[in-house]
Amino acid sequence: MERRLLAHEAVVSTSRRTGRADLDEHAQGPNASEIDARLDLDNYDLDDVLAELRADLTGLPGTSVTVGQPIGHRIDHMLSGTRAAIAVNLFGPELQPLRDIAGEIEAVAGQVPGLVDIAVERQADVPQLQVRADRRAMARYGVTPGSLTTAVDVAFQGEEVSLIREGQRAFDLVVRYAEEHRADADAIGSTLVSTPAGATVPLSQLASVVPARGPNTISRENVQRKIAISANVADRDVVSAVTELQERVAAEVALPQGYSLQYGGQFESGQAATRSITILSFFSIAAIFLVLLRAFGTVRTAVLLMANLPLALAGGVAAVMLIGGAINVATLVGFITLFGIAVRNGILLVSRYQHLCGHGLPLPNAIRRGSAERLSPIVMTALTTGLALIPLALGIGEPGKEIQAPLAVVVLGGLTTSTFLNMFVIPALFLRYGRFGKEAR
Repeated sequence: MERRLLAHEAVVSTSRRTGRADLDEHAQGPNASEIDARLDLDNYDLDDVLAELRADLTGLPGTSVTVGQPIGHRIDHMLSGTRAAIAVNLFGPELQPLRDIAGEIEAVAGQVPGLVDIAVERQADVPQLQVRADRRAMARYGVTPGSLTTAVDVAFQGEEVSLIREGQRAFDLVVRYAEEHRADADAIGSTLVSTPAGATVPLSQLASVVPARGPNTISRENVQRKIAISANVADRDVVSAVTELQERVAAEVALPQGYSLQYGGQFESGQAATRSITILSFFSIAAIFLVLLRAFGTVRTAVLLMANLPLALAGGVAAVMLIGGAINVATLVGFITLFGIAVRNGILLVSRYQHLCGHGLPLPNAIRRGSAERLSPIVMTALTTGLALIPLALGIGEPGKEIQAPLAVVVLGGLTTSTFLNMFVIPALFLRYGRFGKEAR
């Protein structure tokens, strides 16, 4: 895999971590490897490079490849337990039906445009020696299932009984059977188990030790067996991809009784964040209105100033359409930020109108004079904000700027329309409906 990566011109170098430490915090098996590739994107587009790398890595025998970024993988793993943006968790009582249904879902996901790195949680039957308890024989000797499993666990897995120190180093002292007594079914069957009466009997008289095949791993969540089907999204927003996947799975995959699906990952987290931001946006608009009402003292003036919000919203929506039309958490945060900036420009105008009217100037004259006097400050503050955001907006699509770039694009688009329309719409509205001084009473 590293040779295939390094064969691409955009890949500068690779580094690899295979397996994990004994007390590693990452919940992945020792059979997993992470390869970090450093890219040179001066002459390449990131999306094109990722698409080519996925094509190059397809078909490696016995592997399941997920392409992404290190921080993104960590976040995805915390959200869904997989290193992909989308996780479809399939729950059910039996492993083999779970595997069969997961294969059907994987096939359906492969037909959804935009879904890449589709993989089912690796499960396989491996050779095992199974100890199957004989309850009647155990009852004759007074041995309980708990004591039998404890004896087997201590004998073959081992138990820490002490701590040995050699200078600055410390080692756990583990007691267990020697290797020759754990090598085959006959040796295991001859293991002596203590009974409550004080006698010892061979394990073969309490249970049968038989060679068999069993699952290499059993994943559980909320006391239910599960298999995860994971996927990433390329050239498409996560919400529409998951929505289409849900529709196709519901139409093409029949779930037996007792089996259920749960969709998680960025999709689930994004929905929760969107709900929270939507609620907070209403609170933000209400807070803006209350501040305006407190500052100017009349509902009429506060309502007229709120006209800046749709002026800014139009530019923000247009900017989102230019970058692909995907509404996500970053763009929603950008809209909330934009509302405050847009209302600020209106406050600069209207406060000047109010000041001039307070000195006896008629409203039409105050509007013309105030607009001319506030033109330079409004343009200056808008340019200052816009120039600071341009570097972030130009980084759209670059690694590490997934939050900053969409936010900057929304604020820039809304700031452009609100600044220009503010100088025409707000004066016209106040000329027609505005009231100051004695008229406001």
